[in-house]
Amino acid sequence: MTATQSAPSLTIPEYDSADLNPSVLNEMKKAFEANPAYKIMQNAVSKVSIDDVALNREVITTTDHTFTHLLDDWKVTDQQKSGRCWMFAGLNLFRVGAMKKMNLKSFEFSQNYTLFWDKLERANYFLEAIIDTADRPLDDRVVAFLLDHPVDDGGQWNMFVNIVKKHGLAPKSFMPETQSSSATARMNSLLLARLREGAKTLREMHAEGASVEEMRKAKHRTMQIVHRMLCIHLGTPPQEFDWQWNDKDRKFHSDGKVTPRKFAEKYLDLPLDDYICLVNDPRPSSPYNRTFTVEYLGNVVGGDIVKYLNVEIDVMKNIAMRLIQEGQPVWFGCDVGKMMERKEGIWDARLYEYDAVYDAPFNLEKADRLQYHNTQMTHAMLFTGVDVSDGKPRRWRVENSWG
Repeated sequence: MTATQSAPSLTIPEYDSADLNPSVLNEMKKAFEANPAYKIMQNAVSKVSIDDVALNREVITTTDHTFTHLLDDWKVTDQQKSGRCWMFAGLNLFRVGAMKKMNLKSFEFSQNYTLFWDKLERANYFLEAIIDTADRPLDDRVVAFLLDHPVDDGGQWNMFVNIVKKHGLAPKSFMPETQSSSATARMNSLLLARLREGAKTLREMHAEGASVEEMRKAKHRTMQIVHRMLCIHLGTPPQEFDWQWNDKDRKFHSDGKVTPRKFAEKYLDLPLDDYICLVNDPRPSSPYNRTFTVEYLGNVVGGDIVKYLNVEIDVMKNIAMRLIQEGQPVWFGCDVGKMMERKEGIWDARLYEYDAVYDAPFNLEKADRLQYHNTQMTHAMLFTGVDVSDGKPRRWRVENSWG
């Protein structure tokens, strides 16, 4: 007997009472106990993970890990206990061209370098936004949004591009990982406390009639402290460095002294201003072939705004497929925790049969999940391969940054 068979289960009478009264609770209990399959599932899930019980073995045994077009031939990176996936995915995209230019088998840009500048720029962006909204009440939705997560690790494609265009890039050896870059939670909590205190000062100054110029002087004092904190946690970013290397053929090369911006200009061969972030949002409120943004979602004052172009899912798939066929990996974001089996390295919409375990359907379509807050982008990675059949993509290879 499986959990999806109706067996001798009881039908729970419909009640119109607002509370869960004893009669309702008793009927629920009787209905559960009447179906032996529910007890089997209870026993199983009491001992192992729900995902272990619901795992669809057919998906595991029929998933092929070969691809018609495969790009990656390098070691994966590790963001460790941080939320820098969007940076890692972006830098992993950039390093493909850099390794070709330098004839290297392996190379990493410093993820700590971009983290430092993102935190500093984001702090300034936040405090400027607090000045902009100082006349609004504290419980205003925008003000509440700003105060919620001003220096989180997460970010968007445009935010990553803003940092690279303004501050450049550095090899990992010139600004390696620190304890705080690899485990950001404690540093973030202290930065958050400092910035919220700075926000309180700015709003109080506005209430007392201070000018924007006076508020910006106070902002600068807070920014000096934030800069100091970041240097203590992450180290001081290099202003220039001597770059030389032996390529994979053991040939020596030297660029002499270079700045991070010059380094990025030389080894970043992608036209960043020509890129736009595609999304698939099927909600009726989000027409296709339109661009969208989110107010105050950003990191660099004066930088590019976060912008999304909404397209149909097949358009997105075909563009990603063509880029990979042309030899270019693709940065992408997803709701990573759903339908993922990390040990097997599989994401598949059919991976877990929760409906069979619970004897209940899970029928929300993508538009419904977005409208009812059941999905959101939680992680960024890189497509480095695609399996094409009859001109259509049927399977993707993903480079993650979880080591």
